[in-house]
Amino acid sequence: MNRTVEVEGRKLALTNLDKVLWPETGTTKAELIEYYVAVAPVLLPHLEGRPLTLRRFPDGVGGITWHQNEIQREPDWFPVFETSGRGGRRLRFALVDGLAALVWVANSAAIELHPFSWRVDRPREPTQLVFDLDPGPPAGLVEAARVALALRPRLEELGYEPLPKTSGSLGLHVHAPLAEPLDAKRVARGLAEALAEDRPAEVTAGMRRAGRAGKVFVDWLQNDVTRQTVAPYSLRGLPQPTVATPVRWDEVERAAAGDVGALVFTPADVLARVEREGDLFEPLR
Repeated sequence: MNRTVEVEGRKLALTNLDKVLWPETGTTKAELIEYYVAVAPVLLPHLEGRPLTLRRFPDGVGGITWHQNEIQREPDWFPVFETSGRGGRRLRFALVDGLAALVWVANSAAIELHPFSWRVDRPREPTQLVFDLDPGPPAGLVEAARVALALRPRLEELGYEPLPKTSGSLGLHVHAPLAEPLDAKRVARGLAEALAEDRPAEVTAGMRRAGRAGKVFVDWLQNDVTRQTVAPYSLRGLPQPTVATPVRWDEVERAAAGDVGALVFTPADVLARVEREGDLFEPLR
């Protein structure tokens, strides 16, 4: 099923709208686009002005997938950020600065949206600290929540305002807005290594995968200016359509006590939360 729509004065040809992208739930590409349109008021402020990469699933979550670093075959009106890469090679990143651009990338089956931590007006100056808490089995979301709670006071002692979100997968992300430019990677590494030193049975900050079993890897490398982190309110390409969702600290506490369901959200859950609570990540805009 195909359809042509007008969004912000742009005509968009939407294709294969009845294609099932999540076979377990029967969720279609039309529903993917509908979700992103509905969540756009809180999602777009976290994308605007930030280059991003896309994770595309043209045949659904069970098919071939890839991270598309550079934008390709975009329409003339689509905003693009160009910069120099290694060896002077010109790089072209998507800028999803409005609803039309968001609908266009969703129509390309870009389920996941991964922005950089910096904006184009101040390239390579991170506006936030990011910690990806990645549990190594048999550790899981409960253990990640406990590590997030241990990281929180350390950030607060340094004057930061830590904000948690689910990864939409097995882990948690903790973000903190930066009031001024700093070496975010250095700061994040120091915090991660100090936490691992104090809690060696639960936490690792080492890059080697060996030794991560049963521990939560505090990934400080997400603060490298070449890295991206999944956006708040982005869908994830998992067997069921879950969302990377900003949460409250009391919800993290519930998960740490064993209520894993407190940190798992569907698109419908997220839209209801936004209606009820607004954007919990507003300080990071």
